[in-house]
Parts: sequence; C-alpha cells; structure tokens
Amino acid sequence: MNKLDIIIYMRQRKDDRRKTFQTLTLITQLGLVMIVAMGMTTAVGIWLDRKLGTSFFTVILFFLGAAGGCQGVYRMVKQIFRDEDGKDDGISKKER
Repeated sequence: MNKLDIIIYMRQRKDDRRKTFQTLTLITQLGLVMIVAMGMTTAVGIWLDRKLGTSFFTVILFFLGAAGGCQGVYRMVKQIFRDEDGKDDGISKKER
C-alpha cells in the first residue's frame, strides 16, 4: 500500500463512522419523541385520575400520547427522506 491508498482508506473509515453516528442520533431522536409524548400524557392522565378519583384518563391519554408520538416520528422520517429537490416523494399537500 502506498501513501495515497492509506489516505483514501482513512477517509472512507471517517465517512463510515460519520454515517454510523448520524444513524445512532436518528434512532435516539425517534425514541425520545415517542417516550416523551407517551410519558408526558400518561403523567397528566395519572395526575387527573388522582385529582378526580377516576381511572380512565390515564389510558385515554396514554393512547393519545402514543398517537402523537407516532405522528411526530412519521413527520421526522418524512422530512429526512425528502428528495433533494424538496419534493415529498409523491405525497400531495392535500394529504397532509
């Protein structure tokens, strides 16, 4: 191996590491969006149930938080996979 081959190899490894860290960051962000949405709404549901003496707000708000978390994840993933032209891969503005 000459010097040029070593430099090319090192740059490829650097790019691979960068892609790995970007992927890990994305996975962490998606997980946090789900956990925060579900956790906060569940906490509010528990608080309401204790305050009002009921037992259904926790379940309802948990599912609302899960739906909100899924919507947040969907929006993040959709934004990431947009075309370079700024198009939404065939999704019209009416469907949003």
